[in-house]
Amino acid sequence: MQGVLKFALSLCALLILVTASTAASDTQIAADRLSHVKKLYVDSLGTDRGAAEMRAQMIRRLQRSRDIQVVSDPGKADAVVKGTGRTWLTGQISLSPRSHSVSQPMFDGFLSVEIVDKKNETLWSYLVSPSKFAWNGITADLVSQMVTRMLSALKSGAHEEPPLSTPVRQIEGTLHGAGATFPAPLYQRWFELFQESHPNVHVSYDAVGSAEGIERLREGKTDFGASEMALSDKDMSETHQHFQQLPTALGAVVVIYNLKGFHQILNFTPETLAAIYLGKITKWNDPRILESNRGAALPDAAIIVVHRSDGSGTTFVWSDYLSKVSPDWKTSVGSGITLHWPVGTGAEHNEGVASAVQRTPNSIGYVEFIYAIQHELSFGAVRNASGQFVKASIASVTAAAGATADPPGGDFRVSINNAPGKESYPIATYTWLLFPDQPEADKKEILTDLLRWMLTTGQKNCSAMGYVPLPAEVAKRALKSLTPGS
Repeated sequence: MQGVLKFALSLCALLILVTASTAASDTQIAADRLSHVKKLYVDSLGTDRGAAEMRAQMIRRLQRSRDIQVVSDPGKADAVVKGTGRTWLTGQISLSPRSHSVSQPMFDGFLSVEIVDKKNETLWSYLVSPSKFAWNGITADLVSQMVTRMLSALKSGAHEEPPLSTPVRQIEGTLHGAGATFPAPLYQRWFELFQESHPNVHVSYDAVGSAEGIERLREGKTDFGASEMALSDKDMSETHQHFQQLPTALGAVVVIYNLKGFHQILNFTPETLAAIYLGKITKWNDPRILESNRGAALPDAAIIVVHRSDGSGTTFVWSDYLSKVSPDWKTSVGSGITLHWPVGTGAEHNEGVASAVQRTPNSIGYVEFIYAIQHELSFGAVRNASGQFVKASIASVTAAAGATADPPGGDFRVSINNAPGKESYPIATYTWLLFPDQPEADKKEILTDLLRWMLTTGQKNCSAMGYVPLPAEVAKRALKSLTPGS
């Protein structure tokens, strides 16, 4: 876990990440300020491979716009663009079926930026990963996607963000939470930023997995827990404890694999994923896998299955998805944070699964989306409910949330797995924060202010890290639930 937190925090040092999507839009935007931006300065995008060229291409593309002026002095700009761009070599692909000497390099990467005003407050941000068909090269592809979204946001500047319900109060005390590794990088950054505006408050978080986090909360060892599996009324009634459960962000689970010499993006159907994890597809060149990857030279090798061994919200999302798409999986295995796995080797946390897959040829596993991007892991596209093969991205997870009906009343426990829509990524989820109905008196004020901050200002800190902010209406309803009768 230390590795992913260190990486995420170093990324955040360049970014004060940002804005979100609604069902009808890519991002939530501070319209009153963003719409006034006419002069931009493009700052460094980091020192990693491809970053300097991304900055140069971004400047050239922005200069073509009639609505935006790119300036060379940040002091003369209305706002500054900054962030992180990275590309990495994944291998070589042959251009000729007859000769391996004719080949071209294959790259993967991402581009994450934010627009900040003169007060260093974030107005907008986004993260893009490569398109399915990057005809002009990965750098041009990433920049093109980003500039298109950026110019659209600057031009429209019309979407509201959830308003702050109360001014910042001077409070003091400590909060301690534990739970899912899935949102841990985001939570660590959130708590840092909250503490900057509340210097007398200290918030800590242990990324120990959903099961352990919920258990610690039930035992009164923490002030809040975190999980991708919301507790049912039955779960809470059996332990005679009731917790409020609020959504805080959205994310995705991706399929990673290690196939030496194979550099294409693999397509997975729901049926093949279920069959692999049930032990019914055991070879990479099984006809059912080849059917979705025509022309791919997949090896005649046994598939090594890797899964989580700890109680994991990521496992719940994975198994909930498989239960929805495979009747066989639903009846024989089911869903949960811990499972009786039919096949495979277990590993703890995202980093354990990723490490096992990286060092094991011909293996397959599942991890959280941003973890895969940050650690340069190959992950595949999954066929969604509309029959389209879609890779995880901010846009495709946003589409999944937008295509899923909101639950009635004040119940936020809704699954967005296998959502309808051609653009929807099928293995997506909300992540929830759980806390007692009646917090301790000295904790209640701090916890309430923290939650309000997470649902308002904090929502701007999601996108560039690969987490999708809550749809605006969901954030507003969650905020309202903190103030009954409002």
